[in-house]
Amino acid sequence: MKNKLICLLPALLLLLGCCGCGLLDDDEETDGAAAETSAAEAAPASETPQPEARGLRMSVNRETGELTLTRPSLPERSAAGDRGVWTIFVYLCGTDLETDDGGATDDLLEMLEGANGDWVRFVVQTGGAEEWWNDTVDSSRLQRYLIENGELTLAEEQPAAGMGRGKTLSAFLRWGADRYASAHMGVVLWDHGGGSITGVCFDETDDYDSLSLRELDAALLDVCTAMGGKFDFIGFDACLMGTLETANILASYASYMIASQEIEPGSGWDYAAMGKYLAGHPGAAAADLGRAVCDSYLASCRTSGDEDVCTLSLIDLGKLDGVLTAFNDFARGMFEASADAAACADMVRAIQKTDNFGGNNKSEGYTNMVDMGGVISACAAYAQGAGPALEALKAAVAYSVSGKTHRDASGLSLYYPLSVQGSRELSVFGEICPSPYYVSFVDRQNQGSVSLDAAEDYDGDEWFDDDGNWFWDLLDAWLDDGDWTDGDWGDDDWTDDYWDYLDDYEQTGESPLITFAVEPHTDEDGVFWFELDDNGYCYAADVYGVVFQLSYDGEDLIELGETYDLNGDWDTGVFADDFDGWWISLPDGQNLATYIVEDGEDFTIYTSPVLLNGEETNLRLRLDYAYGTLTIEGAWDGIDAYGALSREIVKLRRGDVITPLYNAYALESDDEFYYQGEDYVFTDTPELCYDLMADGDYFFAFCIDDIYGDYCLSDFAVFSIEDGEVWFWDETF
Repeated sequence: MKNKLICLLPALLLLLGCCGCGLLDDDEETDGAAAETSAAEAAPASETPQPEARGLRMSVNRETGELTLTRPSLPERSAAGDRGVWTIFVYLCGTDLETDDGGATDDLLEMLEGANGDWVRFVVQTGGAEEWWNDTVDSSRLQRYLIENGELTLAEEQPAAGMGRGKTLSAFLRWGADRYASAHMGVVLWDHGGGSITGVCFDETDDYDSLSLRELDAALLDVCTAMGGKFDFIGFDACLMGTLETANILASYASYMIASQEIEPGSGWDYAAMGKYLAGHPGAAAADLGRAVCDSYLASCRTSGDEDVCTLSLIDLGKLDGVLTAFNDFARGMFEASADAAACADMVRAIQKTDNFGGNNKSEGYTNMVDMGGVISACAAYAQGAGPALEALKAAVAYSVSGKTHRDASGLSLYYPLSVQGSRELSVFGEICPSPYYVSFVDRQNQGSVSLDAAEDYDGDEWFDDDGNWFWDLLDAWLDDGDWTDGDWGDDDWTDDYWDYLDDYEQTGESPLITFAVEPHTDEDGVFWFELDDNGYCYAADVYGVVFQLSYDGEDLIELGETYDLNGDWDTGVFADDFDGWWISLPDGQNLATYIVEDGEDFTIYTSPVLLNGEETNLRLRLDYAYGTLTIEGAWDGIDAYGALSREIVKLRRGDVITPLYNAYALESDDEFYYQGEDYVFTDTPELCYDLMADGDYFFAFCIDDIYGDYCLSDFAVFSIEDGEVWFWDETF
């Protein structure tokens, strides 16, 4: 990214110097010159949505299961301004993407390059970054820029305000729609994204506060009510926002959504290509522009070497209600089938194997964003309506692109608790989930994590009133509980304490639900194996191996990671090691700690915790069986404490110092800590080795996840490697 900045900075300086608009003197005034306006003046509190300005309302009758939707009544927006002109509003929350790497400045340069004709203009609000990589944007203020005809003009500035607050977004869009109305208008939210639970636009100058889906709902209702119609599209140049829950909110306020299911590499959207497309296709429809955005994004990812992981979808929001209706019908069957433990286990096992996004492992963190089409297909054998649900989803995804890691991605994700991170997360999920049956399906599993009896007796009554009706009205719930005059619009203070039952839950590693017909042991043939009994089979969700070795001083147990090198048969419940002693290592012989991100038919994606030049991160590793290759895709920081995903997949360069990190356990005290390996200087060739581990003694344990979130770690079997041979001892510890 920095190379791109260096190359394009002279172009920016030249443009600013020619137009005389980029670096304005304090007393300079031009047409559209800066006019300081407070946020309150831009969108007076008296004009914020009142209780009669209703958002989306949904209801389900429990007896019939029928879903009824009522969206806000917004007229068709009249074509204002010049016909055929596109105005694209960019909410540019720079955050550390700008402070650390100049990512927002890069995209301002692309907009300058792309807005060279009469058919497109970008209207940009900057904020949310502690520092900017140019001399034009002031990090201490909110600033609004007009970019058209190759010129950058400061149109207005305001005192600093949190970009993660709904009122800030609403004020910008109301101002922009009033001042720069045109026949076609789109919105891009630019920054980190975290998916349905944590939202988008994490402002590093405001404690990393982000825009939740509730705040988006309120802000967009305010804007669209004021301007009298919908936007042509709303897009996210941010990670993970291509979700059913997000689309459900946006369907009231736009014709199309453009968003990624997966992380977005640092280069993000190509705004120069967007502008050039509109210059060559004046007045293009939103669907056509959306396809061009997807294609140019894929091309940009290909150029930066990030093609494999990329996804971007164009969602026809006019067809989303059909998706919601079909999915609710299907989710009813999921919930009813999950009353049977064996059926529930089969569904959970299948869901956990489906495509998911944003990490979802102990090294990188959990987003719990899972492919929607994958969830439906995983449960199709147990619930009616999978066909209509998949057809509705397919119809709503007007266009999509993806790399080979996610070649089967359906175009939309949804929340599923692969690993629950606390009651707060579930509280947000309960607010935004568009189906009471899907909430009940998830709730039954979480009740089971606390008490098996609770799961067996679970009936889903919590989500229906005394008359057997479920109501979903996100905005009404906030209006009843929040303060609409404080400028924060509640800021997510309202939460449902129903989910507090999870606060005291802890994984034990000794799940009582995992029981055996034959306990894990090493037999006379040197095979480490076990057999689940009927009860254990009903509650087991996944089985894999975990490998350890002793530290040199013999005082600590060092975790080398996970492996699916097993022979398993879910029909019989019999699982045995098929471990051949091969492991991923650095060229200097150090085994890396590796955790499975995705296990595809012809590839496996691993993540490995390391220090890279002294900074803690993770290496993303790809093992391709078809080509026999093992490559480092890059270094990725994963998910931060605020729920934001890192966008930058850092490519390793010659001279980078890699220091392996390992989860370790002190044998005497049971203390858990990071064990640090030796420094290795990256030299390009060879990158990594997949080879037999060094001679010595190691430990192997089965890890069996149960369907409610706990797991059972078996006793350790000892195996030895000597002269290329691997054998297990006939005892366990």
